[in-house]
Amino acid sequence: MASPDIPPEILVDARGHRCPVPTLRLRKALEAAPAGARVRLLADDPMARIDVPHFVAEIGAEILARDDLEGGFSFLVAKP
Repeated sequence: MASPDIPPEILVDARGHRCPVPTLRLRKALEAAPAGARVRLLADDPMARIDVPHFVAEIGAEILARDDLEGGFSFLVAKP
């Protein structure tokens, strides 16, 4: 059960897509999310490892976690 103080994660699965699609999907999810929301992006394009941190810094968001997954990786991003 999720804590009432921690908003639920919004999942964006961009595996199988090449850049810039993962970053664009993350952008769309963050734009639609309320302030303080957490969005988890799943991706497998190696360029997303570079593009996502640059995009997140550009909009003033924060990467809370980066994890390697079988066949890909994830970023957990907090919207300001």
